[in-house]
Amino acid sequence: MDDEEIREFLATHSTGVLGLPTTDVPYLLPLSYGFDDGACLYFTYLLGESSQKAELTERAGRGRFLVYEIDTTFEWESVMLAGDIDSVPEDEWPDITAMTQNAWRPNTLQTATTSGGVALYEFEITDLTGIKQTGLAPDFRENIEP
Repeated sequence: MDDEEIREFLATHSTGVLGLPTTDVPYLLPLSYGFDDGACLYFTYLLGESSQKAELTERAGRGRFLVYEIDTTFEWESVMLAGDIDSVPEDEWPDITAMTQNAWRPNTLQTATTSGGVALYEFEITDLTGIKQTGLAPDFRENIEP
């Protein structure tokens, strides 16, 4: 996928999987996101008294994010992003509200308030790759055709 296809794909989707490093295996977290049509994604975390995802995010400062869609075995798309993750101060939230409007939100986030432990994180994209498969893979096609 070229850059324009990747931007369009990110703009028309709203969920993916965030991967954060830990000492033994990566921590994977399904998240909804808002996209600013260029350089950043935005994630909203609902936090409890202690939050492993917030702790790992703060400690890591970097992560990977995967957005994908699978229509059939031979028709799928995925975009893999790498980036820096930083919390967004609450006084800056109104400036990015428009960018988070397309994000899918579970009911728990829709009813949460800032006093109830909500945090907003900015994922600044430093690297991106997109792959699109449309049809049988050439090696597979060669092996089944007479």
